[in-house]
Amino acid sequence: MDQALALEIMMAGESILLTGPAGSGKTYVLAEFIKLAKRDGRTVAVTATTGLAASHLNGSTIHSWSGIGIADELPQDFVRNLSKSRHDIIVKTDVLIIDEISMLHDYRLDMVDEAARLVRKSAEPFGGIQVILCGDFFQLPPVSRSDQRGGGFVVDSQAWKALDPVICRLSEQHRQDDETFLTVLNALRAGEIRRGHAETLLDRMDVPLEGAVTELHTTNVDVDRINESQLAKIPGEEQSYQMTTTGKANYVESLKRSCLAPEILTLKIGALVMCIKNAQDRKYVNGSLGVVTDFETLTGYPTVQLRNGRTITMLPDSWELRDGDKKRASLTQLPLRLAWAITVHKSQGMTLDAARIDLRRAFVPGMGYVALSRVRSLAALSLVGINKMALTVSPEALAMDGVLAAKGEADAVRFGHLAEAAAARKNAPEKPAKSSNWSGKLEGMRATYPNAFKPWPITDDDKLRELFEGGTGLKDLSAALGRQPGSITARLKKHFGEGVEVAR
Repeated sequence: MDQALALEIMMAGESILLTGPAGSGKTYVLAEFIKLAKRDGRTVAVTATTGLAASHLNGSTIHSWSGIGIADELPQDFVRNLSKSRHDIIVKTDVLIIDEISMLHDYRLDMVDEAARLVRKSAEPFGGIQVILCGDFFQLPPVSRSDQRGGGFVVDSQAWKALDPVICRLSEQHRQDDETFLTVLNALRAGEIRRGHAETLLDRMDVPLEGAVTELHTTNVDVDRINESQLAKIPGEEQSYQMTTTGKANYVESLKRSCLAPEILTLKIGALVMCIKNAQDRKYVNGSLGVVTDFETLTGYPTVQLRNGRTITMLPDSWELRDGDKKRASLTQLPLRLAWAITVHKSQGMTLDAARIDLRRAFVPGMGYVALSRVRSLAALSLVGINKMALTVSPEALAMDGVLAAKGEADAVRFGHLAEAAAARKNAPEKPAKSSNWSGKLEGMRATYPNAFKPWPITDDDKLRELFEGGTGLKDLSAALGRQPGSITARLKKHFGEGVEVAR
């Protein structure tokens, strides 16, 4: 099924499983649907099984949205103990999206279904909510802790059987452009790795790659060690950028844990960096690699030469933690992180320009497939090492793939009447993105506020606290520090909490 037909089926109100190989465009279709559904006035709850996946979509975890938390079963007094705000969010939801569905246990999907039915007082699956499940079962599977109830994929749940979702199995490839590499990845998905496939991968062992290259490792400890040591090797002064946040402390902490943006980003000229968001103007994507070449005189922001040759000045971007239509927290930081190394788990959803991949410690089926499928071609891949586990996929995923493929083909025929509408939407002219002259706007702001959008040094923070505690009002604080009133207010909230009141 192509992306356009899948989008049209979703817009028609059907509950679906949006699936397909890595690089088939699942995240793109999901983002398009969210935008169109909200435009049509639907209340869309965007969730994922992990905080990291949720942060890519400015959503929350499914455990938080549903109120099930980390429990292994729904308590008898679930509805009575549910907060009014949580109750109202579930009641008002028209569409529930659950991304990275491969990592959700079957019994947890049953718990979400039961919670929605009880709260909405409806016997329909998920209380009548349109449900969009998204993910690839060949990627990371559900993982159970030793003290946790065991379970399998969501296809084994009662909720799946009751929902009977339309299978939208995307077949187009939008990442890999190397037929030999695709053959290896497809063989890995099919559990049919032969000697020739393995030899093709082993031929990439320790192959040197030109330009900016990031390493993929299976553990956080290796990643942190590599990034810190590589930055320390570069001579020259450091430039640091402090994250700013809004929202209650618990929500802010949850968003920080879920986001790839560091609380303090420390860079030097020559640092290898990775973009961690898709740019609205499409100048870079999540996973684009580059090197810091300078720091802009006017703003102090880094100039980055991307691997594709484009040079851009990186500006702050924002991430949000949304709960239904409610914004619980937000953070603002440069959409960059050090990129000498990253974990396989955190690379999920990225397209990397080039990578050195260490799979000697792969410990779950699908981990090798996730890592290898981040790059576009064999020419962009260098292997540090690989173990037997890295060449395996879940036997359960393999068994269900044939069933999903057959149902997907039947559903594509069943909804074939939507193909014309899908083609019309696909071919509709795209509205041009609004251009923004950032330098011009910044120059205008600094005519009034000389320090607008500059990092906050410790001396300015000390001065702000001293003046505020002495009774200085917002207007005078703004004048004294040369910053916009909104920036002053946000900084005071950081120091004194969300409830801080500032005299005008």
